Amino acid sequence: MVNCNNNYSGYERKRALKQHSRMRKNHMILQLISMAAVIGLLWYCINGLNLKEVSPEPILSVGTGSLDISSDVIEKNDTDETLWSLILVNRWNAIPEDYDVDLTELSNGQTVDTRIYPSLQNMFDAARADGVYPVVVSGYRTAEKQQSLMEEKIAAYKAEGYSASKAKAEAETWVAVPGTSEHQLGIAVDINADGVKSSGGEVYKWLKKNGFRYGFILRYPPDKTEITGVSNEPWHYRYVGIKAATDMQDQNLCLEEYLKEKN
Repeated sequence: MVNCNNNYSGYERKRALKQHSRMRKNHMILQLISMAAVIGLLWYCINGLNLKEVSPEPILSVGTGSLDISSDVIEKNDTDETLWSLILVNRWNAIPEDYDVDLTELSNGQTVDTRIYPSLQNMFDAARADGVYPVVVSGYRTAEKQQSLMEEKIAAYKAEGYSASKAKAEAETWVAVPGTSEHQLGIAVDINADGVKSSGGEVYKWLKKNGFRYGFILRYPPDKTEITGVSNEPWHYRYVGIKAATDMQDQNLCLEEYLKEKN
């Protein structure tokens, strides 16, 4: 009779060793996973609470993203409105030489003063909720860009047969002389329709009715041309703060008239 006990015992030992090895590997993997979880938790506790709140996506040409900005944030913007949001810039009042602006870029490449961004986003969200789709077609402009626009407008009038002096005079009723444009402040925007879901007329109508609720005014209304020095521009909206915008809306005042009464 052949004795198989030794062979059998060796097989069992090998099997036990393999099983033990697998258990050790599994145990090591579980330890590594646990360590990674602990390290991640520690990192969040140390750094996570100090992270700045991520800014929402800038205003889209066509989009549905919303930004919930509480009223206290907007009111905080209004507390120093006499320092920046009510600054008067027109053909008789140039931008102060020391004026500086911090800009936020929108998704279509336009930029605006960072301080008006929350209110502008809220206004666009409200318009979209009403089925109106506005687009910022012009925000902040440099002096060079403003000069280029002026030259283009003068050239267009000359092409229509206007004399040089007449072309310049007419151009200045539509395009501000560099240094006197609200666009150089970063708190004025030209708003139009997306051209797909809304028309220009729909956007202008909505803005005229609701813009003041978000601190924006129609800066150059048709019945105030002699006061503002600029022809009617239903697309040009300027941030002045909710309180000032509401007062101007209620009393049918342009910015020049409001500031005159305020002083």
